[in-house]
Amino acid sequence: MPDTPAESSSDVQTPDRRTWDIFCRVIDNYGDLGVCLRLARDLAQRGAQARLWSDDLSPLAWMQPEPVEGLACRPWDDSVGVDPGDVVIETFGCELPQDFIAAMAARPVKPAWINLEYLSAESYVERSHGLRSPQFSGPGAGLEKRFFYPGFSGRTGGLLREPGLIEAVDAHDGTAWLDGRGWAPAPGERVLSLFAYPHAPLAAFLEALGPGWLLLLCPGAPQAELPPLLRPGQRAIALPALSQADYDRLLWSCDLNLVRGEDSFVRAQWAGRPMLWQIYFQDDGAHGPKLEAFLGRSMAGAPASLQARWLAVSRAWNGLAPWTPEAAQALRDWDGASAHARAWRAELAAPPDLTTRLQAFTGLSSGA
Repeated sequence: MPDTPAESSSDVQTPDRRTWDIFCRVIDNYGDLGVCLRLARDLAQRGAQARLWSDDLSPLAWMQPEPVEGLACRPWDDSVGVDPGDVVIETFGCELPQDFIAAMAARPVKPAWINLEYLSAESYVERSHGLRSPQFSGPGAGLEKRFFYPGFSGRTGGLLREPGLIEAVDAHDGTAWLDGRGWAPAPGERVLSLFAYPHAPLAAFLEALGPGWLLLLCPGAPQAELPPLLRPGQRAIALPALSQADYDRLLWSCDLNLVRGEDSFVRAQWAGRPMLWQIYFQDDGAHGPKLEAFLGRSMAGAPASLQARWLAVSRAWNGLAPWTPEAAQALRDWDGASAHARAWRAELAAPPDLTTRLQAFTGLSSGA
């Protein structure tokens, strides 16, 4: 594999004919599986054979109801006795099956072994991206694992973005799409999507939001908890579980998107609409610096007043600061917020996407 983490300045055009194994364990939500599915599907659509191994495949019934050519989704335990592919992705430290590692070591041509980590804008990501971990003992002795960190700079692994995504967003008719599902806002209403953890401060948010909103509620605790809290001039619709493709279209159709975790967080940025990120809460407080790192990077190019308001509302939404008039004002300046969301998306879309960088990182550009 190449030594440098940032490998390419343009999208790789070489067809990928290799076999990729992607391992994922479902912990307490389906965000990890969502990221893995998007990566596996993107690889398959670029010509690779992708095998997604997971201990819980049941969410794929709604995440990806239609088959994808080149993509096989298989139970984790069925990996025993299977010949490993050319590239093996261990996602989020899930630890590969020992038998599978031994089979990797027995291959005449060793597979590229990648540990795909969580997304962060923090500075340690650039330092850690591409680090090597030689295996000196155990079933994988002689192999080398390398760390691959998604991120927001050219010194990281980038963000998942399938070819043609921005063009599809810009061509999307959000009004017609919502109307076709019975979710269209009434005249004069704005519309938002809400995907949130159970501890989201719903009452304070609705108070700050004010009247004139239709809230489209994704499955989860807020579907039961939010409706009794609605203020005058607000209404809500509970949505069914959506495929990843339809969830993307929902984000493209709304004036504001409230998202959580990593997968929906990235997709909301590609939507190019104002968004609020509810970060995954960690008992040790690590979510605070992670949120601040993202806000510092994503709001750096915004006018000072817009920065102050969106930092205030983002901290309040995550329970890291009180709700203030400044936070509420962020939910009313739509022209400024919309212009900044599009500018941020353009900045993100300029460098190569994660799959392109991952392909080059694992040797595709050298003809592997």
